[in-house]
Amino acid sequence: MTKVFVHGNPETTDVWRLLVAELADLGVSDIVLLSPPGFGAPSPHGFEATPAAYIDWLVAELEAIGEPVDLVGHDWGAGHTFGLATARPDLLRSYAADCAGLMHPDYVWHDAAQGWQTPELGEQMMDGMLEAGAAFLTEAYVGFGLPRDIAAAMAEAFNGDMAHCVLELYRAAAPPHLAEAAERLFAAPRLPALMIVATNDQYVPAELAGPVAERLNAATLRLKDRGHWWMAEAPAEAARGLVEFWNAV
Repeated sequence: MTKVFVHGNPETTDVWRLLVAELADLGVSDIVLLSPPGFGAPSPHGFEATPAAYIDWLVAELEAIGEPVDLVGHDWGAGHTFGLATARPDLLRSYAADCAGLMHPDYVWHDAAQGWQTPELGEQMMDGMLEAGAAFLTEAYVGFGLPRDIAAAMAEAFNGDMAHCVLELYRAAAPPHLAEAAERLFAAPRLPALMIVATNDQYVPAELAGPVAERLNAATLRLKDRGHWWMAEAPAEAARGLVEFWNAV
């Protein structure tokens, strides 16, 4: 069964590097790493970087595989995963995602997201990141807990296309988008699901994940003292948890 991984913002497939290596050691080899348009892959001409457009993109990618997959989403990749599970559950055997708290009614976008959603301020923030350059961004990502080689690869990929997609995506996802997406997800057919809960996630509070997992009848993989980039902080632990979940499906 194909395992498909979708990352978020402002990332590339490099974020999965250590986890994929651990999965390979456990005998998992049929892995596809997808890059959402603008995030490690060029966005097509005229592409509107909205949540709906990314779900359409993901639908097309999974249809091309030709069989139901085990989907894993991180950050905005989790958002795309929740959307896909709502719109086209027939394309999935199972799904696993972090950031479950995005689907909780009490979730409030973090400060950076609110800045990106604000006209003029968001543009200033993106311009500042572009002007800072890859060396500065590498150090920032290292400070967030990413290994230097992964941080450098992601920093090199940050460009005007990604900046544009960040602003369009977050502005399209301003309230009440998440609340409406959650209600659609909770009303959708149930699938085998795993909520990955990094207890030190600085962007989505871990305490919001439990009620969401309960409503989805989902299993939970709790990664104690791990942050938003759990796949780089605890790849072996995460790999074992994913394999255990997949084996139980």
